[in-house]
Amino acid sequence: MKAIACAVGLFLMMAGAASGQAAADGKQSGWLQWRGPLATGVAPDAHPPVEWAENKNIRWKATIPGRGLSSPIVFKDRIFLTTTVETGKTVDEEKIKAIEAETPEFHRSSARMPRKVLQFVVMALKRSDGSVLWQQTVCEAAPHTATHADGSWASGSPLTDGEFVYAYFGSYGLYALDMDGKVKWQKQFGLFKMKANFGEGTSPALCQDLLILNQDQEGGSFIVALDKKTGEEKWRKARDEETSWSTPLVVEFNDRLQVITSATKRIRSYDAGSGELLWEAAGMTGNVIPSPVADKGIVYCTSGFRGSALMAIRLAAAKGDITAKPEAVAWSATKDTPYAPSPLLYDGLLYYGKANAGALTCADAATGKVHYASQRLDGIGTLYASPVGAAGRVYVTGREGLTFVIKHGAEFEVLARNKLDDRFTASAAIADGELLLRGEKSLYCVAKDASD
Repeated sequence: MKAIACAVGLFLMMAGAASGQAAADGKQSGWLQWRGPLATGVAPDAHPPVEWAENKNIRWKATIPGRGLSSPIVFKDRIFLTTTVETGKTVDEEKIKAIEAETPEFHRSSARMPRKVLQFVVMALKRSDGSVLWQQTVCEAAPHTATHADGSWASGSPLTDGEFVYAYFGSYGLYALDMDGKVKWQKQFGLFKMKANFGEGTSPALCQDLLILNQDQEGGSFIVALDKKTGEEKWRKARDEETSWSTPLVVEFNDRLQVITSATKRIRSYDAGSGELLWEAAGMTGNVIPSPVADKGIVYCTSGFRGSALMAIRLAAAKGDITAKPEAVAWSATKDTPYAPSPLLYDGLLYYGKANAGALTCADAATGKVHYASQRLDGIGTLYASPVGAAGRVYVTGREGLTFVIKHGAEFEVLARNKLDDRFTASAAIADGELLLRGEKSLYCVAKDASD
């Protein structure tokens, strides 16, 4: 079984690597999607630094306009990310009052209603120095609802197949751009109603020629597959779900591609080609945000809002409703699981945070045996970013700007604590010798100094 990284098929044909493995020539294959080349949070051949600071091992630091919390992606000599930029225009107050009157349950107070018109922007930066290659405004609109105080209207990460860059802004559209920033096609799905005005933030996934979006909201939830070259809808399935933010995972098992989604009511798997429901299970908490990860025939789903849940599901036994089928669940956990961050699956070990706190658990992925539980990361008060792994190390970045570098393994060992002058919500990307950390103000390229 192998996780199919978004766009990995086309890229690996271009790069001459085997699917689900490191490139045959030993070179890093980039970070083309949310959670990296294997969709596990791991960069198999990368070698980023262990230590850095504002004046050490920073190749460049680029100011990013506006506000966006999406993770960057890396393809060859380019970095892509999304953001929203204020235009200076404001919305007529009468229009806001009309919106509030129409849907009062989604607007707690008029003070939280956005008044400003935003540009929804996709950017390409030069990987060598962080300079802007192009900045494309794909949409200009006033958001129809508020978002979480720690959120943004550009929280879903883009992905690329080496030909197009795909950026999803939820209510404000899906866009396919070429490598020069020209919009090739776009798709609108309507305005979504998200729980408690928490905003939108799921990322797309790519499976061969299909672009897959899962959009769970407060009414009319759905999953849809589109032709990646044209945007033509290939299949769509309604979902009996409330709001969730988890990005779907595409896996191959027994020569069949399936799309796995994690949400409040059900974990579900769909046939990637037709949308047929293959299996489902109850067991998550509310407000599901973490994305599933998978390896060696097991899929791991986590959630941590007002409770804790982790399920390790055996794909070989997953068919129909598996909620009451113990043979389909390799193991489970009911404490210390993450609310916002996705887990890291690294060479047989599963790493995950506790709620949104600076505490890390490491468990054996096959058996669930806990090697260390809720290990405190002193100095990290809030953890939104998902941990990443490379070169036998685990990188955990807290919102306050502190990154713990931890030795990968069953024993907890801190290798370094590195502080930057920014706040971090976006998850890191890793490629070759570089660690890309997106703060609320700047994008950092952490790379070893030539003089070191």
